[in-house]
Amino acid sequence: MDETLAIHGGPPVRKRPFPDWPVFGEREETYVLEALRSGKWGGSGQVKRAGFQAKLPEWERRFAQLQGAKYGVSVVNGTMAITVALQAAGVKPGDEVIIPPYTFIASASAALLFGAVPVFADVKAETMQLDPEQVKRAITPRTRAVLTVHLGGGMGDMTRLKQVADSHGLALIEDAAQAIGARWDGIGAGAWGDAGTFSFQSSKNLTAGEGGIVLTSDPELMERAWSVANVGRVLGGEWYQHERIGWNLRMTEFQAAILLAQLDRLEEQLARRHRNAMLLDRLLGEVEGVRFVHRDPRNRHGWHLYLFRLADRVTKRVSKAEWVRMVQAEGIPVSPGYFALNKHPAVMRSIRDWTGEHRAYPCPAAERLAEREAVWLGQQVLLDTEAGMEEVARAITKVNRYVLAARS
Repeated sequence: MDETLAIHGGPPVRKRPFPDWPVFGEREETYVLEALRSGKWGGSGQVKRAGFQAKLPEWERRFAQLQGAKYGVSVVNGTMAITVALQAAGVKPGDEVIIPPYTFIASASAALLFGAVPVFADVKAETMQLDPEQVKRAITPRTRAVLTVHLGGGMGDMTRLKQVADSHGLALIEDAAQAIGARWDGIGAGAWGDAGTFSFQSSKNLTAGEGGIVLTSDPELMERAWSVANVGRVLGGEWYQHERIGWNLRMTEFQAAILLAQLDRLEEQLARRHRNAMLLDRLLGEVEGVRFVHRDPRNRHGWHLYLFRLADRVTKRVSKAEWVRMVQAEGIPVSPGYFALNKHPAVMRSIRDWTGEHRAYPCPAAERLAEREAVWLGQQVLLDTEAGMEEVARAITKVNRYVLAARS
């Protein structure tokens, strides 16, 4: 077999694409047509034609039930779900919200949108999840909430995070955008904290192109979240009864229709992703230069991402960016992942604008993951065949052999 790297002109390991996403069919078409013919397209008001059932209430009920929460409030996207959850939990402008730096920018911008200030606490390098002990060290008199992020579909130590939050009287919010179907110690993502937020953007394991939801089991928090997302109206009140400042952040019936159909596919897809992730564990365990991310046995993973790390002996010889280009040339769509938000110019500039001061948050584990170690495979890859997982491992083996041999 020709072991010349594809980036150097050799044959790539894989020449065909990975599975298309999203997956859809007659069920999605049927539900969307039902919403169309109902005459109720928006997220408020009554169904205009007899014989049709509104999709949004059914969707919210089923998704909350899936994750083990009592209530769901659908919104336009995952970023707004975080903003709504923070405000419903009582976070106000000037309050501090502790978040991990190794996450999508929306985890910070959702707070900054209304003047709440992100404070960064480092992750554990071995799990990539928020470190509860670093959260404790980051608490100040202005701290009002902890926003933990379930990276990749894994969950951090929710037992300990809840203990820390409760002992300091802080709201615990879960950014569970990547953790649909995940559980910690038998309790679903989004049901551990005061509220949990999800995204249904195009890449997510349930998708309607865009959309989000806030889950909670607290009826008062649910009513506040509903009000914030419904221009300050009161649940069960009059149409023009606005008792707080809110926004029109409602999901449409069309999005709910698609999500209901997608829900019917979720468990089979989750099982397939899990099988392929376990196979990758076995295959990559034999590859020199690959380090695994620790997965706690209390965690049922949601498998939005398959995460792994590059060992020092690889990153001392080649940059992560160059390594990613080599593997991508072999036909494997690896991603370098996030930029650490505690070093992100726009985020830190916005914090300075709101606070009037320059703040520094050293987070060495997150910075090392972002700059040198962390590599991702997306959920579409995990929907492929066993042969596809073998090609992933073969491509990484091929690149690492070259790096470790040619640059020693």
